[in-house]
Amino acid sequence: MPNIALTLPEALRRAFASYKDGKLSETERLCGAILAANPDFFEALHLLAAVQTKLGRRGDALASYARALATQPDHAEALNNRGVLLQELKRLDEALASYDKALAIKPAHVVALTNRGATLALLKRYDEALASYEKAIALAPGYADAFYNRGVLLEELKQFEAALASYEEALAAQPKHAAALKNRGVVLWQMKRTEDALASYEAALTLQPNDAATLNNRGAALRELKRFKDALASFDEALAVKPDYVGALWNRALALQKLERFDQAVTNFERALDIDPERAYAKGLLLSSRMNCCDWRPFASESGRLIADVRAGKRASEPFVLLGLYGSAGDQLRCSEIYVRDDSRRVSAPIWKGERYRHDRIRLAYLSADFGDHAVSVLLAGVFEQHDHARFETIAVSFGPDGPSEMRSRVQCAFDRFIDVRKNNDRDVANLLHDLEIDIAVDLMGFTKDNRCGIFALRAAPVQVNYLGYPGTMGADYMDYIIADRIVIPGTQRQQYREKVVWLPDTFQANDSMRRMEEHAATRADAGLPETGFVFCSFSNTYKITPPMFDIWMRLLRGVEGSVLWLLGGSPTVERNLRREAELRGVSPDRLVFAARVDYSTYLSRYRLADLFLDTLPFNAGATASDALWAGLPLITCSGEAFASRMAASLLHAIGLPELIAPSLARYETLALELARNRNVLAAAKSKLGRHRNAYPLFDTDRFRRHIEAAYLTMWHRYQRGDPPASFAVEDERAPVAGSAAVFR
Repeated sequence: MPNIALTLPEALRRAFASYKDGKLSETERLCGAILAANPDFFEALHLLAAVQTKLGRRGDALASYARALATQPDHAEALNNRGVLLQELKRLDEALASYDKALAIKPAHVVALTNRGATLALLKRYDEALASYEKAIALAPGYADAFYNRGVLLEELKQFEAALASYEEALAAQPKHAAALKNRGVVLWQMKRTEDALASYEAALTLQPNDAATLNNRGAALRELKRFKDALASFDEALAVKPDYVGALWNRALALQKLERFDQAVTNFERALDIDPERAYAKGLLLSSRMNCCDWRPFASESGRLIADVRAGKRASEPFVLLGLYGSAGDQLRCSEIYVRDDSRRVSAPIWKGERYRHDRIRLAYLSADFGDHAVSVLLAGVFEQHDHARFETIAVSFGPDGPSEMRSRVQCAFDRFIDVRKNNDRDVANLLHDLEIDIAVDLMGFTKDNRCGIFALRAAPVQVNYLGYPGTMGADYMDYIIADRIVIPGTQRQQYREKVVWLPDTFQANDSMRRMEEHAATRADAGLPETGFVFCSFSNTYKITPPMFDIWMRLLRGVEGSVLWLLGGSPTVERNLRREAELRGVSPDRLVFAARVDYSTYLSRYRLADLFLDTLPFNAGATASDALWAGLPLITCSGEAFASRMAASLLHAIGLPELIAPSLARYETLALELARNRNVLAAAKSKLGRHRNAYPLFDTDRFRRHIEAAYLTMWHRYQRGDPPASFAVEDERAPVAGSAAVFR
């Protein structure tokens, strides 16, 4: 090193060159040597502060800026840079003051204006932040970072169209702006333009191939496009860059759930929870994955902790998960309220602002992702077809798959209008409903898979109804009514539901009397069942099977010689786990028979090979129970407390078989044994079911249609009068005034 006092310009030149080359230690050494000879040398102090900032020594950097500014207090660049450091230290008011000093000296300092906007945004002074960005843009229309920062703020304010335009302007100024490409993808994702979002992420990754966040976002877009294996590969790339990336582990687990690889999803959820034990809803999704693959080893401890967390007000579980774990209506309400309160889709300004629409017909919209080969359509197709089109204009708003099927075609033809909104975001759909002047919007999803509750959170219609898809309260003030009956929601339980309750006279569940069964008479041998012996059957989803229910079922097998339990198959993991659980309970694993998945008419006809359907608790069979009864198979249930725990009881009442409803699990077990051991009793139940199928209300589609239309009319009249929603009962049409409704405050 030459004598600094004699070669100061050369030493400073070398310091700047080494900084440019990323040689921070060398730069620091050179600055130190310069300052040893010249303690107040501004350029060396300013450069040293920048080096210390990059080395993460923020306290030292702040001290160096103080020394530099003591030498030159009117140096705008140093004031701006100090502001950046203060912002990183979360000393936002001081950062703002530093930017303001820089701008007092140099009003056209575009970078300081842009940084000032970022600080104001962090302070939630959004209008001032936007004004600062706009001033920077006016001064330097080609400065990409000002457009980018403005886009970030607009995105935070959920002004997605404006945010997208700002990112586009940033990219016009600087096409290789990686952050703008990445955030552009995020906004496009929010706008449901998933393919465009994917393209934006891909472009960002060409510039920054190892950016874990973008790899994770790309995986989420691929998952949304149902390219699940490609999504997993992208999450794996993100985790290769950042092994403890909780977001990527979480998203990977969700993709594995979509692929029904629940055992692998469990592993990913466990890893995510190890890193972030308080991650919102992770405990519930972990337990849900376990239930889906019948991995019950930690069931008691995990379910107990989950319920305790919900009661403590924690974001432990999504509401749907809780339905299958615990039958308390109060706990389910609490869980839904926590979820809705936390939901980012909630808004303060509703789209519908009190207008009263006047039409010749009531405009009735059903919203669902399940207009196709799904239980919701199987149950409601007949109602859609038989709606009174003189009174109601019916509109389907579909955001699910558009695959061709007989049921999809049937449902499409049933509506006056069928609108596909898969590629529209929630606000666009809500605005569409408002533009169409929808009077009543019916959510057929609730908190089930692929729901779009955000449309309802925006208050798209004057009357919003929770029906069928989600058997429980949504706990949301934006849902006005829940359609039920006196069995699923007894009057004493009304306070456990945030919505106002509409009690239909027969049953809450619609049914289609046009169900078709395969005419070919399959044999037990065809289904892998023994030719002789009693066949207990339960084709409910595996997540509804709990260890206490399985205990009872295994005791039934031990108590009925030669009997088998016929379950829904298709997953090697589920079959392996349930066979292991049977063996642990002293039952030979080969007494469990797993049914292959088949088309709907074949599935219905298969029920004729069984002797008795065993319901689950706390989450009863719904459409599956109706299927069994339609096919002529007696069903026994145990009635619990919450809606989901009382569905099968409602169906049995509606078909005139209340004697098959057990008030306790002990009686459920006794009743099953009685029916299995006494063929005469079972034959009498089957005969009664056969006589009642066409004579009782359960499968009378048009009767149900008249009742639910009476409910809609009462809702509509209240809204037209300006009355708030209120609980009411639709009277039995056999009463003196058919279809009228009594209102309960």
